[in-house]
Order: sequence, then C-alpha cells, then structure tokens
Amino acid sequence: MKIYISIFTALLCFSNMESQEISVADAYRYAIDNTTGTARFRALSGAMGALGGDLSAINVNPAGSAVFANNQVAVTASNFNVKNNSTYFGKQTSDSNNSLEINQAGGVFVFENNNSNSDWKKFSLGLNYENTNNFDNKLYSAGLNPLNSGTRYFVNNANGTKLKLLEDGFYDELSFTQQQGFLGYQGYLITPLTSNLNNESYFPNVAATGNFYQENEVVSTGYNGKFNFNFATQYKDNLYLGINLNAHFFDLNKSTSFYEDYDDGINRNANIGIQEFRFNNNTYSYGNGFSLQLGAIAKIATNFRLGLAYESPTWMTINDELTQTVTGYCADCVDANGVAVNNINQNPNVTNIYEPYSIQTPSKYSGSLAYVFGKKGLISFDYGLKDYSNTSFGPASDPVFKNLNQVIVRDARKQTSEYRVGAEYRIEQVSLRGGYRFEQSPYKNSFTIGNLTSYSGGLGYNFGDTKLDLAYTFAKRDFQEQFLPQGMTDKALINSKNNTVTLTLAFEL
Repeated sequence: MKIYISIFTALLCFSNMESQEISVADAYRYAIDNTTGTARFRALSGAMGALGGDLSAINVNPAGSAVFANNQVAVTASNFNVKNNSTYFGKQTSDSNNSLEINQAGGVFVFENNNSNSDWKKFSLGLNYENTNNFDNKLYSAGLNPLNSGTRYFVNNANGTKLKLLEDGFYDELSFTQQQGFLGYQGYLITPLTSNLNNESYFPNVAATGNFYQENEVVSTGYNGKFNFNFATQYKDNLYLGINLNAHFFDLNKSTSFYEDYDDGINRNANIGIQEFRFNNNTYSYGNGFSLQLGAIAKIATNFRLGLAYESPTWMTINDELTQTVTGYCADCVDANGVAVNNINQNPNVTNIYEPYSIQTPSKYSGSLAYVFGKKGLISFDYGLKDYSNTSFGPASDPVFKNLNQVIVRDARKQTSEYRVGAEYRIEQVSLRGGYRFEQSPYKNSFTIGNLTSYSGGLGYNFGDTKLDLAYTFAKRDFQEQFLPQGMTDKALINSKNNTVTLTLAFEL
C-alpha cells in the first residue's frame, strides 16, 4: 500500500549507506580560478604576479607584499551581475541575478631592517580576506523534449530495488538511490512491472509516445572565501620572497526545480498516467580547506620584473544536506483501495545529512613578466598552468568517488593554460587601466564547460595617503546544464555573461 509521505514529521537522516548524487562539476566549482579582489587587480585582469604592491596581487604571488613601501589597509565592494541565456531543444530563455557585497578586506604591515650590515632589507606581514567566488546565480531553461521524460530518472534509481521496500519501507532508512525510487513510486511517476513484492523492474507512468514540455530552474546563493596569512621579505635590492598560508571557507545553498508537462502533440494530456510533475531539490553545502603558496619576484633589469609562484592543491572537507519533494497531477492513478489520486504531494519532511567527504583541487604554477615605464605606467603578462586531472574526491576507497576520479582522469585537460595581460598609464594622480584574460576549459572537449574570455578596465585616483580605485570587468563562458543526473541526460546550452563593478578604498598608514 502506498504511503503518503507528506504526513511524516520532520526528522534528520544521517546517511552513510550510500553517497548522494555528486558530479565532477561539484569539484570544478571549487577548482576553477576567478579574478576577484581589489579594483586595481580586477582592472588589470589579475596580471600582477610580477608587480606586487596590491593586496589581491598577494593571492597570485605572495612575494608581492614585500613590494609595499608603507603599511596599507584596503576594503573592496563589488556589484556582480550575471545573465544566463539558455537554449534547450531550440527554445531560448534567459535569467539574471544581481548582488552587492564586501568581497575584500585586509592589510599589509611593512617592517624595515635597520641593520645596515644585513642583506635582508625588510619584511612584511599581510592579512587579507577575499571572496574568491560568488555563487549567487539563477538559471532558467525550458523546451519541448521529443525524446525523454524526466520519469526515467526515478526508473533508473528504482530498478534493482524490491517493490516491498518502496511500499512498506521507511524513507529515512533507505539509501540515496532507493530514496529516489521511493519518491518516484509513491509519487505515481513509475509503475512496477509486476505486483509481486519481490519485483525489481519498473517503467515510466507516462504515455509511450509524445512530447514532454520541460523546465529547469536553478537558484544558488553563497560564496567561496579565502583568508591569507602572508609573510614576505626583500633580499638586497632586487629579490622578493614570500609565502601564504591560506584558510578556505565556503557556504552554498542550491535549489533546483525540474518541471515536466506531458504533451502528446495534439492535446495537453492523453488521460493516461502522469500529466505533469515537479521535482524539487534543496542542497546546502559547507566546509573549509587549506592551501599554501610560495612566490618570488626579481628585478632582472632596470625596468623588468620577473615573478614565479606555486600554489599547492587545496584540501577541502565538504558537508552536504539535502531535502526533496515531488508534486504533480495524475489522470488515472488510484490507490490500493481503488480511490482516485489525482493530486500528488510527496514531501518526506526529511533532511538527509551525509557523511563529510573531501575534494582536492589541482596545484598551479604561474610565471609573470612586467615592464615598468618609470612612474608613467606599466604593462604586465601572467601565465598559469594547471592539471585538472589531479582533481580528486575522497575517500578514494568509496566506489562512488573512485568512479568519479576515474572520470576526471579520463575527461580532464591535463595542461590547462591561463593568460592575463594588464596595462596601466598614469597622468599625475590619475591612473588608467585595462586588461584581458583567457582561461582554457578544464575539460578536453571544451563543451561541458567552455573557455573563459574576459575584458576589464578601470581608473584610480591617488590622494596621497588615500587611494580610490574603480574597475569594470566583463567575462563570458558557455557550459552545459544537465537537468537530471541520470535517466534523462538531455542538456541545455548556457551562455553566461558576467558584469562586475568594483570599488576599492585604500589607506596608507
């Protein structure tokens, strides 16, 4: 007899029997770099590895704090606007999101060495916090799918599970896969092949032919933050060395809502099975991590600066919590007593809290070259190299994570390049800036996530002990959004455009 899950009382389910639905994209969310930070750094597209003298430049090359001549504190606010244009089976839709936040705050403190006999001229301590990624975003896709129904997701998860579990079992005692089958069965989205309680085969409760109008909404909020504890020193007049110890923090709320409406091409419904349903997932992810960076800047000639830096992998611990609901309308569904059940509302009122797992992001090597035109301006170039095949989930003994790690090794680009170019020209107290950035996709195919292209510009005014900087950044990237993890794997093509305005106020002490 089917159970009406909506009458369950709220409780917590601590799940260690089977991992939740995790994908490679979850790892790349934390592994992909973003140009964030101060307005000057953003205006130069982050091409500051050989320059230093900026709090966000320390994130590229920790030796940069020793370039500061004086103590400095700075705070930065940014307005982020993202617009996502979606194409799904020929239908185009769009959605956008706008957010304002304080995304950087920190300071550098410089200590001169008064010992004239020492080659170590000074050292510096830096403390800086930045939101390395803003997760605030909205996606909306819609279209008429002539091939696949979303009910296949529930069929795939239910197959292999005895009907007795789906009828008489308790949701909070099932594995994740069984829970998905349970929701599909209790929501009348799937039908068992036989009524035998040992049955393990199921099929979709929709008409065999027809079109499926589908919508998918994704709303996310949150951030990925990074706190640097920096130490750097100057040796003689031409060499700067530095190290960062980095603490990472992240908090992400992500809600997805998949909607399907059956359309046989003539009438809205064929009076058979499920006519429409909505599948909601709300995921809360949070955790922390650690990484370190080493860097050096050398004055190789009067006007030339050379920078080298290494960033270790980030070792992260992730915690996930998940809630789900299914609602819908069925034309001819009946319960065990033969009573019509048209309106479906399956809400377990259960929050699944999963065992923590780990993600290791790839390390990064960076080289930088800058030419300084005295006090008139500069031009700078940064090159970064990262091997995304070194991204991994843990514990590696878990069969789900083992399979994901194999997929990463198979599909990830082993030599991903990033180019950043920046220029600055000074007219008395005014500085004019511009930059360009290109980053390759972490995937070999460049379709799942495409290459990133970004342009930037800005200006600054030096009041003496106070500096005010303004920057504008435009970035675009294409990627594919898969509505459901399995069963129905059709994808929408998303063209994402980000426009960011950044303002930084800095004080020399």
